[in-house]
Amino acid sequence: MTPRFDLVGLVVSDMAAALEFYRRLGLDFPAGSDRQPHVEAALPGGLRIAFDTEETIRSFVQDWEPPQGAGRIGLAFHCETPGGVDAAFAELTGAGYRSELKPFDAAWGQRYATVLDPDGNGVDLFAPLASAQ
Repeated sequence: MTPRFDLVGLVVSDMAAALEFYRRLGLDFPAGSDRQPHVEAALPGGLRIAFDTEETIRSFVQDWEPPQGAGRIGLAFHCETPGGVDAAFAELTGAGYRSELKPFDAAWGQRYATVLDPDGNGVDLFAPLASAQ
C-alpha cells in the first residue's frame, strides 16, 4: 500500500472567522459549519481541506499551544487572470483582511499577492501574466 495525499488541515482560533475568509475565496461549507469543531470542504482534484478549532486539537494533545509568530502554512488560489488577482485582493482587503504583499507582476511570470487569513497564514493569490501564457 502507498499512502495517498488526501487532506490539508488548518488549526483555527475562530471557526466562523476562518470560514468567512475561505468562503470569500470560493470554498463551500455546509450550513451550520461555523459552530462546529471540525469542518471539511472538497477541493478540485479530489483533495479536501479541513479546519479544526484549537479546542479540538487540545482534546487529544493536552499541552498543544498555537505556534507564535507568522503562520506556518501557505495556501495559494489561482485567480485565472491578473485582473482576478487584483479583484480578489481588493475584495479581501476591503473586507478588513490584512495584506502581506500587494499585487505585483512577479519576475517568474505571475501577477501575485498575499493576504493573511484570520490566523495569520499567508494566502497567495496568483495568475499567469499575459506575456507568460
